[in-house]
Amino acid sequence: MERRSLLAGAAAWPLLGNAAASAPTASTPKTLRVAFDFAETGFDPPRVGDQSSIRVIAHIFEPPLSYDPLARPAVLVPLTAARLPEVSVDFRRFVVTLQRGILFADDPAFGGRPRELVAADYVYTLKRYYDPAIRTEHLYTFDNAKILGLSELRRRALESRTPFPYDTEVPGLRALDRYRFEIVLADPAPRFVHLLAGWALGAVAREVIEAYADDPMAHPVGTGPFMLAQWRRASRIVLVRNPRFREQRFATVGAGNEPQLQAAAQRLAGARAPLLDRVEIDIVEESQPRWLAFLRGEHDVLTLPPEFGELAMPGGRLAPFLARQGVQAERALSPATAHTFFNCDDPLVGGNTPEKVALRRAIALAFDSAEEVRLVLRGQAAPAHGMIPPHCWGHDAQLKSEMGTPSAARAQALLELYGYSDRNGDGWREQPDGRPLLLRRAFQPDRRSRAASELWLKRLRAVRLRVQFEFAPFGEQIRRALAGQLMMWGFIWSAPNPDGDFYLGLAYGPNAEQSNDARFRLPAFDRLYERQRVLPDGPERLALMQQAHKLMLAYVPYIAHNHPVTTELLHAHVQGPLRRPFGGDWWRWAGVGRDHPTGKT
Repeated sequence: MERRSLLAGAAAWPLLGNAAASAPTASTPKTLRVAFDFAETGFDPPRVGDQSSIRVIAHIFEPPLSYDPLARPAVLVPLTAARLPEVSVDFRRFVVTLQRGILFADDPAFGGRPRELVAADYVYTLKRYYDPAIRTEHLYTFDNAKILGLSELRRRALESRTPFPYDTEVPGLRALDRYRFEIVLADPAPRFVHLLAGWALGAVAREVIEAYADDPMAHPVGTGPFMLAQWRRASRIVLVRNPRFREQRFATVGAGNEPQLQAAAQRLAGARAPLLDRVEIDIVEESQPRWLAFLRGEHDVLTLPPEFGELAMPGGRLAPFLARQGVQAERALSPATAHTFFNCDDPLVGGNTPEKVALRRAIALAFDSAEEVRLVLRGQAAPAHGMIPPHCWGHDAQLKSEMGTPSAARAQALLELYGYSDRNGDGWREQPDGRPLLLRRAFQPDRRSRAASELWLKRLRAVRLRVQFEFAPFGEQIRRALAGQLMMWGFIWSAPNPDGDFYLGLAYGPNAEQSNDARFRLPAFDRLYERQRVLPDGPERLALMQQAHKLMLAYVPYIAHNHPVTTELLHAHVQGPLRRPFGGDWWRWAGVGRDHPTGKT
């Protein structure tokens, strides 16, 4: 990665003045222009896992529940549901009642007639994750909840090699009537309701999926505030207001003590969603072009690249040259964890024998995440000591681990103790049996990743471990990771909800080949994980989570690197809220225009 200099940023400062001219007027569509830092893969929920695709999907499809846009900590609220679900006392039965009159966006698949959202749509949406014909990395999310009958239905389809029987009713998932559906689980799941707020359960219509069976990724049709108007793959995405979108008025249970959130609550009181007519998304993978486009006013919002953190936010405060132009900054520690995973099926770094665990521990000790935060991320992150991030239940702010206390000396001592020494005198360590030791670490081909690779090379070379880097686009690395073809890779896992269970699930054996990219399997960990899942929040569950987390730290299927600090820069004519800790429909309540019209009627 090329390091940005202050000179490069300073040369662009005068261009910022063009932003004022780009602010929309009353006669132009209210358009928000943004950039994504890596390409999308498509817009069919079961088939995607990248954040670029998910951000778009979250504005087209709607789950039954959502999170209050301003409440901190997070609070569940109805979205398409008429009210919060009915939940049995044993946390095994959930009944959702939908609002009446919610319509899907118009599409030829509906034969020219308005199409109402009904309970059967959510039954169909959920069943799609169990269809063997659909390659998905999200099945575990629902399968771990043990919805009665669905796993058996999938297994029969696999064994018989017949199409998945969508019309077969199972005891765990039924439409009770036109507007109510029921989910019944085998085991208690006190936090299952959070799945009902996830983007993955955004309702799809069966007619649309069947009409566009050859390419459902290109034909998203939902009930959300926006619909897809244009898509040039890996280049440009345009969303426009859904004319069938219902009347939804802004409401919040409370914005807490944060002045910025309180101001947003006052400004949006009574507003009708969406406030925007159009969202234009450019795919700009390199940081400098995104930065320059924002300064020129070509984009209204910029997720600040870490390379420009010191320039734009010196000392954590907005730089004067930006403040003078009316630029605003929304800055927060994200509920997310940047990590490296080890493929535990790999013959070199995998397995749970003492020497393999020692190798992974030594690599974790050799790498300095604080140095990465300082040199590569320019301070736009907090070094991590574990996988569970801030804002999530189970996060331990007092935790100290080897991942946050690197030591080359300890790494070398551990390698020597377990037989990883230089046997042939070439300066590099071999395996305990004398075979060559060559690590392989994957990266994306962007400048920041290349800078991170230089740091990896330096740190591993210091302990005499040889490493080879494999560069490929994010989507390709995802495919290779799911196929078990990568030895080591890393990215950022963002929390889907306010519970740390998701991060423990990254090491749960049955999740291998899905969220468990490490393919880590340890029966003792699995038992702890399963026990904590069925308990309500409280001291007993927290103790089990901490025990499970310590096993992750001890066996090192993952190296937790940092928790990102996310800064959104907004031009003066843009009003939030934009990014929030949970829930991805950031643009539902975003507005543009000097007077920020709210859509009140």
